[in-house]
Amino acid sequence: MTQRAELATVMDRLAVDDLITEYAMAVDDGDWAAYRGLFTADGRADYRSAGGIEGGAGDVAGWLAGSLELFSMRQHLIVNRRVDFGILDHDTGDTARVRADYLNPLRCAGDGDGTASDLVCGGRYDFALLRTPEGWRLRQVVVHEKWRRLPEPDPASVPD
Repeated sequence: MTQRAELATVMDRLAVDDLITEYAMAVDDGDWAAYRGLFTADGRADYRSAGGIEGGAGDVAGWLAGSLELFSMRQHLIVNRRVDFGILDHDTGDTARVRADYLNPLRCAGDGDGTASDLVCGGRYDFALLRTPEGWRLRQVVVHEKWRRLPEPDPASVPD
């Protein structure tokens, strides 16, 4: 591999990494316009393993917006990113696949009494990306939730 090819690969890797980070930040910040903008026009997401839906980016953004209203704080940590690049046989654009683990703590809003509890889940993402004239975009996101820890019940509300 030439130095020029190696530099292009490094630059693509950084751009792909930035896209995955933007994805996490859009979800955590509830920026659904930014979320939709990260996908190709035909991009899809599948959250069924986490109790969600599968569909186009716009439909999934709507579902996420409603579902995540229950949480006053969200913070995706997407780690252990494995990136593989490829070229589509029928397309001139480049492709990438990313497998990455996630840890997602969520703060459940309290009842206005200053109390709150946490839900934490973890699993793996499979991202399929396509290089477009606007840069790298998501073609598909599949969530594979592996575990979930629900909030602890309030001891004062548990009957003796």
